[in-house]
Formats: sequence, structure tokens, C-alpha cells
Amino acid sequence: MTALIQTIDTPDGALTILADDERRVLASGWTDDQAAILARVHPSLRPDAVAEGVTDAADAALAYYGGNLAAIDGVAVRQHGTELQRAGWAALRRITPGTPLTYSEFAVELGSPQAVRAAASICARNAPALFVPCHRVLRADGSLGGFAWGLPVKRSLLARESSA
Repeated sequence: MTALIQTIDTPDGALTILADDERRVLASGWTDDQAAILARVHPSLRPDAVAEGVTDAADAALAYYGGNLAAIDGVAVRQHGTELQRAGWAALRRITPGTPLTYSEFAVELGSPQAVRAAASICARNAPALFVPCHRVLRADGSLGGFAWGLPVKRSLLARESSA
């Protein structure tokens, strides 16, 4: 499989998107380092080749940054994980912009209220950031917690969504 990779400019810096031959986002993040994006893809889904090109997801990301927060909702993604991880990634996509959950609340959404560490791990292993909005999960005290692409980006995304 040959995947397309595209880097766009956003108010939060360079956003690089890797999409498979069926236009599904395999990974994305706020970097122009293509190797860092490829490293986020599960080995079973890594493409044989990567070519620079235009992804459909880039238009959705630009629309999101233009104020259409729902633009990212319909972008197809593909990740490899356990049943719980796949359920978690689907649940992340259902979190309404501007109403983040705590890791504990996210664990409840997964049907496992005691699985707070698993909920945090699901966020940490999320490859198509933005399109699977793991940035919408916070610590119990309301602090940001972690984010693979840095807390300034997470803070900016949450601020953009809370003001919409």
C-alpha cells in the first residue's frame, strides 16, 4: 500500500496527516517530521511506501480551524488495537467539542468505571490526533494531563472548542 502524507499550516503549527489508499487517516499530529507520524502507526498498518500528496482530511482540518468544529467528525480513520481500544477511539469521537471529559468519565463511557488507566492508555495510543479527539480528555482535577503533541496544542484546541 502507498499512503499519502501532507503537511498543512495551522494556528497550532504544522499538522501532518498520513492517509491510506482508501483515504482513511492512519496518523496525524502537529509536526512536520514525517518519520514521527509514521512511527505512530501500528506496524500492521504501516504503508509500504509514502508519497507526498493531497489528503481529503486536510480540508476537514482546515475547516475545523476555520470554525467548523464538526468538519473532522466525518473523516474516516483506521487504527489497529484491542476491542477496548477500538471502542475507546469510537467513544472519543462522540465527545462534544467544548465539553471535555475526565479520564474517569471517559472510563465510564467505556463501560469500565475502574479502568481509568486503560482510558488514559487509549488516549496515549491514539494515532489520528484531531480526527479522534483525544485532546478532549482531562485529569480529574481539570488539568490538561498529557498530550503527544504538547500541552500548548492541547490547550489551544480546547480553547478553540470552548469558545465556539
